[in-house]
Amino acid sequence: MTLTLLPTGGTAFIACAATLGLLALKYNDRAIFTEPRKGIVFVPTDPLVGGLFIQLNNKHRLLDYFIEIMEKYDAMTLHSTAIALPKSIMTIDPANVEYVLKSNFSNYVKGPQMMNAMGDLFGHGIFVANGEQWKYQRKTASLIFNVANFRDHFTEVFVDEFNVMAENIFDKKAANGKPVDFHDVMYKFTLDSFVILGFGKRLNALLSKEKVPFAASFDICQSNCLERFIDPFTNLRDALKPIISPGSMRIKDHLRVINDFAYGLISERREQLKNGEEYKDLLSRFMAAHNPQGEPLSDKELRDTVLNFIIAGRDTTAQALSWIFYNLMLHPRIEAKLLAEIDRAIPDDERALTAPEFYQYHRFYEVLRLYPSVPANVKVALEDDMFPDGSVIKKGDSIVWGPYPMARSRKIWGQDAREFKPERWIKPDGELRRESAGQWPAFHAGPRICLGQNLATLEALVAIILLVKRYKFSLAPNQDITYDISLTHPMKFGMQVFVERR
Repeated sequence: MTLTLLPTGGTAFIACAATLGLLALKYNDRAIFTEPRKGIVFVPTDPLVGGLFIQLNNKHRLLDYFIEIMEKYDAMTLHSTAIALPKSIMTIDPANVEYVLKSNFSNYVKGPQMMNAMGDLFGHGIFVANGEQWKYQRKTASLIFNVANFRDHFTEVFVDEFNVMAENIFDKKAANGKPVDFHDVMYKFTLDSFVILGFGKRLNALLSKEKVPFAASFDICQSNCLERFIDPFTNLRDALKPIISPGSMRIKDHLRVINDFAYGLISERREQLKNGEEYKDLLSRFMAAHNPQGEPLSDKELRDTVLNFIIAGRDTTAQALSWIFYNLMLHPRIEAKLLAEIDRAIPDDERALTAPEFYQYHRFYEVLRLYPSVPANVKVALEDDMFPDGSVIKKGDSIVWGPYPMARSRKIWGQDAREFKPERWIKPDGELRRESAGQWPAFHAGPRICLGQNLATLEALVAIILLVKRYKFSLAPNQDITYDISLTHPMKFGMQVFVERR
């Protein structure tokens, strides 16, 4: 009898294949070396890799995929696994969301995944920082966000920038009948307004036909940050760009453009202060502040501050304005009612414009419900815990919640959850309805509640009043209005509109 021995390589291959086969049998519906969490609905996925490739296939529509799996399993809290990504608990339960953001705030932090994903762009700024780093930034910034400022200088800046936008863009488009990208114009309007208010500089983005290089790079880096959360191959693709797409900019190139802009603002301000000029804006307040070590902020710390507040001051309001006018164009009855209210209550003299009364707020709140500025968010548990719904949380779990899928949940908002219905915010006695922070976390909640919510609301309402009063917008045909995957909630392809003077 003759024995035929397999080559060493062949033996190793068979051993590896057998091992993988056994592992695939054990982990036949989840990522390797993970176990379903007892007491939480488990989402079965692919053997060994878990939900990684399912997630990547749905990356362009991740928010709607979030909704679909919640509905498929008829649950408000789910557990899922994906190889190379942190173990995650997904919830849309308002009680759980309020618990994470408010009731047990200290146990849920911005974890290492967030720093890995966002650190290149936002450094140790307020949206990424924890503990003392976060506290001193919030305390310093809170000094400028006060009611007195909203009633004078802020409104004046918004009206001035509105007039620049009207005269240089919308009036011209109304005259020549050509469409304009409303979404792009809103970005330029909010960028110009906030850079004046926050940093005392006129950027004049509204006077530029092209996208401001800083803004273009900032948007690309934001999308890259989000991709790092959901796609472990993001950095690899970026590293291969010189081979796959020679001549195209890598993330480090975009970061250079962003840094040049931020450090330029800081350098210019230092020179102004050296010359005896006085400023009371956001940048100057941080230049006079001290970090947790009791030292004046370095240029790097100031750079992080600048970029963190630009995403808050530019992106979120521009997106909210874009989505509200999109819905007004889809609902002419609501637009007509709004116009009648504005004509009745708002003076023709724009300089006499004061802070808007509540009558407009319900439309703005409804847009922020359906199209939240931060459509999904994540925190990490520091210690074992239990949610109000009984879900067991383990130390190190990533807790993912989403205001976007929450808004579309019929369990939370009723059968008309997916409809644009501003009247849902008006109580039978005519007063404005207030929902819990867990049900409507449009401005976050708890100790991290948005400092600039009054500023953002004021800017948006002033813009809505002036735009509706002066112009009628209509959607250009043959375009796809949908969201892009990013840290915030931009329109993927912009929004082309025709403009008419009223």
